[in-house]
Amino acid sequence: MDLGAYFVRHHSVRRIQSSAPCCFFVFFVFYFSLQIHIFGCAFQNFRNYSLCNLSTPKQMKIAEISSPDHRQGHHDSQFQQQHHLHLVSQIESSIKQAENLSPGKPLPVTISDDLRKYLNQLSQLAPFPNSLKLLVWKLSYRLWNACIDLSNAASIRSHYPSSSSSSRKDSAEEHAKLRHITADLLAVAGGVSGVPSPVIKSASFYHKTGLIWHELRNFDLASTCFEKATDLVSNFDLNTITDAGERKLLLDLSIARSRTAWEISDQNLAMTLLNRARTLLFGLAEHYKARGSQYMMFGKTVLAKSESGGLSEALRLMNEALDLYEKGLHAARTREEMHELKDLRSKTLRFVSAIHLQMGEYESVIKCVKVLRDGDSGEHHHPSLPVLAMKGWLGLGRFMEAEKELRGMVVNKGIPEGVWVSAVEAYFQAAGTAGAETAKGVFLGLLGRCHISASAAVRVAHKVVGDGGSGGEGARVRAKVVAEIVSDERVVALFSGEAAGKQRVAMHALLWNCAADHFRSKDYETSAEIFEKSMLYVPYDSENSILRAKGFRVLCLCHLGLSQLDQAQEYINEAEKLEPNITAAFLKLKIYLQKNDKNSSINQIQAMTTCLDFSLDFLSLAAHEAVACRALTVAVAALSSLLNFYAKGKIKITNDR
Repeated sequence: MDLGAYFVRHHSVRRIQSSAPCCFFVFFVFYFSLQIHIFGCAFQNFRNYSLCNLSTPKQMKIAEISSPDHRQGHHDSQFQQQHHLHLVSQIESSIKQAENLSPGKPLPVTISDDLRKYLNQLSQLAPFPNSLKLLVWKLSYRLWNACIDLSNAASIRSHYPSSSSSSRKDSAEEHAKLRHITADLLAVAGGVSGVPSPVIKSASFYHKTGLIWHELRNFDLASTCFEKATDLVSNFDLNTITDAGERKLLLDLSIARSRTAWEISDQNLAMTLLNRARTLLFGLAEHYKARGSQYMMFGKTVLAKSESGGLSEALRLMNEALDLYEKGLHAARTREEMHELKDLRSKTLRFVSAIHLQMGEYESVIKCVKVLRDGDSGEHHHPSLPVLAMKGWLGLGRFMEAEKELRGMVVNKGIPEGVWVSAVEAYFQAAGTAGAETAKGVFLGLLGRCHISASAAVRVAHKVVGDGGSGGEGARVRAKVVAEIVSDERVVALFSGEAAGKQRVAMHALLWNCAADHFRSKDYETSAEIFEKSMLYVPYDSENSILRAKGFRVLCLCHLGLSQLDQAQEYINEAEKLEPNITAAFLKLKIYLQKNDKNSSINQIQAMTTCLDFSLDFLSLAAHEAVACRALTVAVAALSSLLNFYAKGKIKITNDR
């Protein structure tokens, strides 16, 4: 039943029954008109619906299906954005921990581990909207600045006595990990609008981090950082780069990769990378200097290894560096640049000269020295040049020029001690005994103008004496020269004090051995002179009294050999004062016998028997000495004293019986 029929049945019938026939007619007309209107509206709606279904059935279907997907995509976008913000919030929390660390505490491992974990999760959600990229960049710079503060605190903490090398190393590695994460944050975020040159900045972070890993000798991670930085800038058009900092970064990256490859013994890759860097010079003096310095460093490394064939390779690398410095001088625009490049060129030339010297190419050595001395930078005053020149002349057999170079070192105040000592040694090796006087003149000349250590004096004396003190006229000449050197008051003064105790002992032993060699060859005069000079290096104290007594006794023997009996007696008297023993008493007997003083000889035999270390062997020796000197009464006295010991039962048996 429709609404109209319901309304007529339940409400209108009663009123019709009670109303006049006219009222019923009016109501009937109204009702009929209403039904017609309802039917017409329904028919029109049905028509419109049918037309829509017939004309656009696909549009209605798309609308019905796509509406839920749109709602789902919107939901996923909101979820992803919330996940982004959650990860960024966790990263910021870890950065705050790094910022709030106390300077006195080491860097905990958990910070870098957490940051690396969050960063890996965030990288899987890339790409990001610009607002999120900008937020990540800000966090990266905050972490970088925190690393700088932590590094400064660690450098201060490293000076504390309680700081161990292992803890410093661990702390440095953690700092490097954080810097590596900082660079990775920029790489994950990518380019962002509002930040100028984002690729260059990201590459710069990788470059600086790689340098830190390289310093820590973690060459794998260093290489990884340098390669990532290179990938970032690989698509740059070099002709469009005008910024000086960006140009320098490109060159430094190539050089850093080359240096790291060299450290892992991949020299072919290192040289390839360094050769490629020639396209990154941009005609700038600073770039020529940087590339040349790397060639020179490689050359020095090869030179230090002393491998077969290494000299030729080192020479090639040094020549490459020299060529780059020359080109840099032509490109230099300021005095400072020119001065630096000239210094580097001179330094390289000295290395080239040293390599030629090791290769036996002495003429090339002299040519290099001449170029250096003809330069405008005053390099002819460099300490190594006279040494190189001297060795070059010695190699060519031109000893007069070599001596001239050696003597010229006296007026050059910039020559360090080790350099001229090395020069004296080289000169002696080539010139031999003929150079002894020259060495003395150089050494004493240097004493007058600069400080010389006791160790240097020992080295020079040893070189002058040679490995053996005896051996004919040459050895005698050397000994005379060394005696003049070690007896100079200025040289003796070098060995005063406790600080020079070790060197003083070394000098005394050197002179003692030299004198002993001459004594064995019966060159008593030279032996006595050197023994006497050795006494200059024995302190006058109770600890060294026995050593001094020993020196006086050997001097007595030398003068006995020379028949200088008065001098011999003086020395043995001094020895007896310091250390009275049977040896000194017997030497006095020898002197009396050679003086033919029989009474003193007989008295000395009695004195011998009172010595604490007396043995009957000395009475037998005394009898033999007396017979040799034809002093029969003295021999009889010695034998009588010996028989007296047997008669009284006072025979003393020595250890060797």
